[in-house]
Amino acid sequence: MSRTGFAHLPLHGGRAPRYLFERMVPLSREIVIFLASEFGREEVLRRLSDPYWFQAFGCVLGFDWHSSGLTTTVCGALKEGLRPVEKDLGIFVAGGKGATSRKTPAEIASACDHLGCDPQPLVYASRISAKVDNAAVQDGYQLYHHSFVFTPEGQWCIVQQGMSDATSMARRYHWLSDNVTSYVSEPHAAICCDTTAPTLNLVAAESAEVRSASASLAAGKPEVTLKALTHLPLLDMPRRHEVGMEDINPKYLQKILLRTYETAPADFEALLSIEGVGAKTLRALALTSELIYGTRASQTDPARYSFAHGGKDGTPFPVDRTTYDKTIEVMHHALNGAKIDRSEKVRAFRRLAEFAS
Repeated sequence: MSRTGFAHLPLHGGRAPRYLFERMVPLSREIVIFLASEFGREEVLRRLSDPYWFQAFGCVLGFDWHSSGLTTTVCGALKEGLRPVEKDLGIFVAGGKGATSRKTPAEIASACDHLGCDPQPLVYASRISAKVDNAAVQDGYQLYHHSFVFTPEGQWCIVQQGMSDATSMARRYHWLSDNVTSYVSEPHAAICCDTTAPTLNLVAAESAEVRSASASLAAGKPEVTLKALTHLPLLDMPRRHEVGMEDINPKYLQKILLRTYETAPADFEALLSIEGVGAKTLRALALTSELIYGTRASQTDPARYSFAHGGKDGTPFPVDRTTYDKTIEVMHHALNGAKIDRSEKVRAFRRLAEFAS
């Protein structure tokens, strides 16, 4: 990954106050319009995929920096703000929180129909990224928010977020099309979370052999995998979550393996794309690959201590100061150029000053 990130993102209940959201919508629109006019649409995508900038963006718009709600509210305000100008600006926002996230493919297709371009590569990027973060990176966070921002040229960025019921914390995943050379090998631009934890990371570079072995097993007869898994309780697995046969329903797994056998996926990405292949199937295949081939999947959590601007309690976090200062500079110029009410601009500058201090 080119950059990973860290931030406290506790889950907060309720919604953004209406008075605040109504101001976030035009302010976010004007900042993005200015950035696009000065630096190009590609730079807007790059900034949204940068966790430093995204967090600063939310702070300038007036949202609590440490709340998981910053992600969903900022993306919601941006989507609503850009809707009247998206065709002229050439930046489209699809998806959102909860049930709205499931409308992403249809919203992409609708925009592409207007643009006269093929929606399938964009729809695929949206779906495979969600599959990766829900199933191939098994970190205990279930996706509940997915925003897909794209241009007519087919460039895109993704901001999606998962939550952990056990810890009441959130984890945010950033993707950028410019950075993705493979959807299943170190594809993220950043992952921001409250803490690192035991993780089965099948998209880590060091999991390449496991990905290859899993695809081979999925394309083979189901009996091979099912037989190997009967020996699973004998394994000593101190570095990963314990997994027993009670965690993997043999009947359901056999049904999925029959489907993968009939499809015969050529590689791990093709396997991941098959409907019904989720976290438990991938975990079973990863465990089987270790039993049969001796290939061990990465246990390295991709979230890292490299993104934060310090907690309200004054505890310092490691910060890339060069990137941090650049974020403040870009936000300052964007606010200067934004065509918004002077009083709102003054308040935004104050929030930026507080953020910087």
